[in-house]
Amino acid sequence: MMPLNKGGHTEKDIAGVKCRVVEENISKERAGFLEKLLTHNGFEVKVEQDPENQDLFTIGVTDLLFNPVIYVYELRLKTFDLQTVTPAYWLQKSSDGIEKDKEEYYWDLN
Repeated sequence: MMPLNKGGHTEKDIAGVKCRVVEENISKERAGFLEKLLTHNGFEVKVEQDPENQDLFTIGVTDLLFNPVIYVYELRLKTFDLQTVTPAYWLQKSSDGIEKDKEEYYWDLN
């Protein structure tokens, strides 16, 4: 899993479509979580399995201006129950979008 502060705006052809890479070298479960979340938020999502390591995936969106850091920290994404996606939720450290441990600040999550 890539931390939210990981820089770079990588573009890649996924399934024959130019995409903004959201995360790469991630598990099938992580790719599934992000695919559902991003689709729920109106993005067209593409997922590709790594040809050399079948356990790793790359996920991207067709919106080439998408930046997960901006969308998460500017509170632009919504959970399935229409709560704001927090960094903890994005990183799957919280199931309801609420950061349970207030001692752990969002900028320390990675």
